[in-house]
Amino acid sequence: MIKLLNKLLVVLILFYFTGCLNYVQEVKLYPDGSGKMHIDYWMKLPDEESKTVANNIGIFNPDSIRSEFSSVHINIVNIEIYTDTTDSTTHAIINFTFNHIDSLNNTKAFSDANFTFQEVTSGVINFSQFILPIATGFGIDATQYNVSYIYTFSGTILTHNAHLIEKRTLSWNYSLADIGGGKTLSVTFRPYKLKETPDWIYMLTGTVLALVIFFLLRKQKK
Repeated sequence: MIKLLNKLLVVLILFYFTGCLNYVQEVKLYPDGSGKMHIDYWMKLPDEESKTVANNIGIFNPDSIRSEFSSVHINIVNIEIYTDTTDSTTHAIINFTFNHIDSLNNTKAFSDANFTFQEVTSGVINFSQFILPIATGFGIDATQYNVSYIYTFSGTILTHNAHLIEKRTLSWNYSLADIGGGKTLSVTFRPYKLKETPDWIYMLTGTVLALVIFFLLRKQKK
């Protein structure tokens, strides 16, 4: 997505926008390397002229976005473009599933991300994603533009360099200035045997718990 972020910055430079540029990438990663990704990026486009330029560059054009992500390894679920009337920001939403996260390296959007998903020792996976430096200049305050990466892993987290961790979900948040010469997201984890806990396990657990409570209450009444 570095190329796309640079395109967004071109639009900002052309119109000297004062609003923020934001990019959020959320990923659910399964033990076999497959998963699903949700991307939301947005910026303020104050008039029709700026919207036309953005559309011509392709950053808010569904067909152009689809081209960036098209791959035999990806299933694009939906692409949505909308304007938030509360703050006049234009959003692009992309949702897709992938066979293996390494395969994203073959797409235009992630050609420089260098995703890795490798077993380093028995039962332990090392994951990484590289974030290239993003050129700004032209008087743009790089601290006003944020990129966020949120990953949920199906396994036990062993090591990481995330800014925040909550159970199995890790988050990284950078301003463009923070990225500097580039950043690498890095996580080592021990994957679960299943992609995710099947619904029937939750149902069975709930049923057993309900029966236990029922018999305990019945026993107390006697």
